[in-house]
Amino acid sequence: MIQRSWRKTGALLLSTLLLTGGVRAAEDEALAKARSALEAVRRLKDVDLQAKPALKAAIDRLAVQLQGQPELVELTRDFHLTNQFPAVFRFVIDHPTDPATGDGLRLLLAEQPALITAGLGDTNQAPSLLTGLGNLAQRDTVPLLLPWLTDSPGRSLAARRTALRGLLKTPEGATALVESAAAGSLPADLRPLAATELQAVRWPKIKADAAKVLPPPPRNDKALPPIGELVRRSGDVANGARIFRRPEVACSTCHQINGEGIDFGPKLSEIGAKLGKDALYDAILEPSSGISFGYEAWMFTLKNGDDAFGLLASETEDELLVKTQGGTLTKYRKADVAKREKQPQSIMPEGLTATLTATELVDLVEYLASLKKATP
Repeated sequence: MIQRSWRKTGALLLSTLLLTGGVRAAEDEALAKARSALEAVRRLKDVDLQAKPALKAAIDRLAVQLQGQPELVELTRDFHLTNQFPAVFRFVIDHPTDPATGDGLRLLLAEQPALITAGLGDTNQAPSLLTGLGNLAQRDTVPLLLPWLTDSPGRSLAARRTALRGLLKTPEGATALVESAAAGSLPADLRPLAATELQAVRWPKIKADAAKVLPPPPRNDKALPPIGELVRRSGDVANGARIFRRPEVACSTCHQINGEGIDFGPKLSEIGAKLGKDALYDAILEPSSGISFGYEAWMFTLKNGDDAFGLLASETEDELLVKTQGGTLTKYRKADVAKREKQPQSIMPEGLTATLTATELVDLVEYLASLKKATP
């Protein structure tokens, strides 16, 4: 069966590649033909390339045509093209948030980790790698991210914050961050961010442990008034807009308003036309009380013991596309997933208003309530 498949599909592949090689087509046309050839190649994963030199040559040629494209990662992984590992590394550096970057990093961590280690030592490559490794949310990235908390020459504050946020995506990384704070080794310039971000993690014990060593800044007011009383107050729209963008509140790290912010949670550009103030307060203070369709949180447990947490962006017969906090899309093969569970809690954690006074919360809601479709 495989033999017949190779003859038919291999012939199609070779003819497609010969056509693209014989005619100097426009770049987009050549790429379209390469992707068409890849469709044929996908049927041949079980073929022994060493026993099929013509097919191996065709696949090597296809890899050259797919340089810089996400499909190169898939081709390299499925046919174990070790000579393409450097090209996969270049793709990861150039496209740290591409959905295929996760597969590329998993491949390199398993097969050629020295490329990752060397890249982290390069000040130009490290920021992309820190972003990609953080989005990967795997326990084996913790030893790579943790050293970047230290303020050393060549390590910008932005890059170190990226490493910190990456650590928070696994329980092992979050625990290491808490332990670093408890030992007094967490640099002072990262402590405020760590205190805020740790209060939003989804692991109750880690969250409780973090509160002991990195308590969030206290709210100026005492307990918030009831929602009914808050609704009757008027706020300052301009100050609410500033609060929305405040890093400690983190609204803009999950929501977009008129294209500004991160595309993760629901877009809020016209939220004031959809929800009244009472519903806005409820959504902020009790985010799990009403979860928007399409924004349900999912937990995917992988066979290697890691997990992926986020939104299910799309699904095919073979793959899942998961959007994680920060808006990054990561592909997972269904064959690597042991279990999937829809979560009853919202992706928006509770307690994000812990650093706000009642007046600031009123200003924030006043701003959100003002966001409506512009009249022509």
